Amino acid sequence: MNPTLNFNFSDNIILEDDLVLLRPLQESDVDNLLEFSINEPETWKYSLVGADGKDNLINYIQSAIKAREDKKEFPFIVFDKKSQKYAGSTRFYDIQLEYKTVQLGYTWYGSAFRGTGLNKHCKFLLLQFAFETLGMERVEFRADNNNDRSIAAMKSIGCKVEGVLRSHMPTVNREVRRDSIVLSILKEEWFAEVKENLKRKL
Repeated sequence: MNPTLNFNFSDNIILEDDLVLLRPLQESDVDNLLEFSINEPETWKYSLVGADGKDNLINYIQSAIKAREDKKEFPFIVFDKKSQKYAGSTRFYDIQLEYKTVQLGYTWYGSAFRGTGLNKHCKFLLLQFAFETLGMERVEFRADNNNDRSIAAMKSIGCKVEGVLRSHMPTVNREVRRDSIVLSILKEEWFAEVKENLKRKL
């Protein structure tokens, strides 16, 4: 049986290990993420859809939930078990079950959780779910080509650079368009090396 046929957007998907728990994002999570939204607006410097300020955060979460209802995306909130605090959000998007491809992104964390290893734990759980539960053939990542921190993080988990989409999309500024770098991990790469390499870094 094709495992992707078992994927249901209404499922309460929970992914966790000893350090992190990911659960579906819900409207009440405005309260859990508001601190970042108000105090760390620079978090969304490279994002087309920002969540800075309470109104933007509410719109951000409602939009993510609507995309899940439309069976286009599956957003998660990230909970850091070590500090017992919510840390940020991430999601699967552009989910193409027929083609067995998915994009992983809209990832952000509060400043206190960056560089702590939390991201690698999240990515391991999400990639394992994508390749081993959903049976995906390819997981794609994109970022603003100027976002060095994000690109370095993706390379460190085993992503391979495929190229750059020039003048790909607008930025928050709207008058400025960004180049988007495209990276990916393929299923055979996950099982051959990426999984074990990433596991050693956890």
